[in-house]
Amino acid sequence: MLRTRGTRRTITGLAIVAAAAMAVPAGVSAQPAPAPIPEGIESLAAIAPAIIGAAAGPMDIAGGPQADLLAQAKAMLEAANLPPQTKATLEKVITFLDGSGGGGPELPPADGPAIAQFLYPSIGKGCIDGTGDSIATALAVPGPAHLPPPGPTAEQAGFVFTALGTSKATAEQPNPLTVSWVNIDNQRTGTDTLTTASRINPDGPATLSAIANTGRGRVLAVISGGLTTESTPAPVTCSFLPTLGMVTVG
Repeated sequence: MLRTRGTRRTITGLAIVAAAAMAVPAGVSAQPAPAPIPEGIESLAAIAPAIIGAAAGPMDIAGGPQADLLAQAKAMLEAANLPPQTKATLEKVITFLDGSGGGGPELPPADGPAIAQFLYPSIGKGCIDGTGDSIATALAVPGPAHLPPPGPTAEQAGFVFTALGTSKATAEQPNPLTVSWVNIDNQRTGTDTLTTASRINPDGPATLSAIANTGRGRVLAVISGGLTTESTPAPVTCSFLPTLGMVTVG
């Protein structure tokens, strides 16, 4: 059943505002970390799935699929007392959705891979030998490209997640990292599991990847889930906060 514009606006607004209610400055873990934890990272992680969920909802009977999401995000920026980094991230989401920021993140020169870094790093509690927190970086690569192997083709996107300071990932991941994505131009959605099949950094730090059949268009993506590494004396399993990325697939 198609939803009316008013119904979708209400659902979208509730999703984002409810997530924003969790937007409080994050505490700093007493455990050692390989790098400083960015301010507001937990509030960003809370908002990310709501953004994806709202963008992935059924199209409005009138207007574009992202129109209500844009309106709610803009209203939230004007009214809510959010950490500066959260506001900056939402501003990037808005310019990505409406095309005013050039349609996507800045890309490297033409002779290199078109890598789009995710908007903020993730953090995994106790991921380094069970005692230290790991800061993780994620990136998206529109095809055709060679990264991650065997490389995304046209109308595909590759995703790579690296957990800094960790040992190598185990071949089997009991609670795997996944990338959930939505193409806001063709309304295609999907969830893909990140694996070690590409053998990037096989000796560590743990690096996992996936290739998704997104089709052409602007793609919003969230990576989250667990990671198991070959630590001594026993494997270590931990979880990472969601991180949000944006990429334009040609």
